[in-house]
Amino acid sequence: MASVAEKLPEQAPPAPPRSLPWAVVAWLGVLLIVANYPILKILVWQWWNNEDMGHGFFVPVVAAVLVWQRREKLLAMELKPAWGWGIAVLLYGTLQGYIGMISAELFLQHTSVLILLVGILLVTGGIPLVRALIYPLLLLPFMVPIPTVIYNKITFPLQLFASGVAEQILSLINIPVLRDGNVLHLASQDLSVAEACSGIRSLLSLSFLSLVYAYFFENRVWMRWVLFASTIPIAILANAGRVTITGILSEINPELARGFFHSLEGWVIFIIAAVLLGCLHAVLNRIVRLVAIKKEPKLA
Repeated sequence: MASVAEKLPEQAPPAPPRSLPWAVVAWLGVLLIVANYPILKILVWQWWNNEDMGHGFFVPVVAAVLVWQRREKLLAMELKPAWGWGIAVLLYGTLQGYIGMISAELFLQHTSVLILLVGILLVTGGIPLVRALIYPLLLLPFMVPIPTVIYNKITFPLQLFASGVAEQILSLINIPVLRDGNVLHLASQDLSVAEACSGIRSLLSLSFLSLVYAYFFENRVWMRWVLFASTIPIAILANAGRVTITGILSEINPELARGFFHSLEGWVIFIIAAVLLGCLHAVLNRIVRLVAIKKEPKLA
């Protein structure tokens, strides 16, 4: 007599989760680069020639490192290709790139490549894949230069702020100075706070650095946002300090305000700003620990 187990219909084993199609992803990635080569070539040229975008070379490298660190999670996850959303995003990215090309708008062209990348991820892995790679994807816009219209509206107020702070500090330490807009008239020479000295360069680089720093040294989402937001006042104040120091050094030797010494001063100020970001993180952690200790119930 057959047993009960033998009478039951055989159940098919559960289907294994779909692994990430690396060959397809690689092929689409190569296709993305080849199809957008003229756009990417101009982007790399801007990284090399625009001092505000020197950090652009590091952005794709850091993003690739973050993706590599998540490789085990990506290999183990169950993928659900979203063809509808993926094709829609691909079509939109293509349309934006075309509009940017015929209108000679580089920002539209550069960001269209990022949109196409998201479309490829949606087609190959769906929303779960995009969600798993959200942090590296959020870093990629930092390699795209700010549109000229927005750049000009940001830099000029920063130039005025930096020159205004420098004027006040120089006056406090008895260095004769007269400010005319973004130009400081000193006894030795006139210092013009140009766009390159507005602080936008350190702001962009420090913002990118804060996200990378927060990824490796901070797990709390709210703290990451605080560190990112703090880069704005830190970069602005650090740049105002740079202009002030330049004014002081120019009174000692006018050559210290130009050329190599001026560039070296910018690097030193950026390093100081990065250290301030780390110090702020340490102080916030200290405050959080003290608050947590005070909230702990005391034993009778």
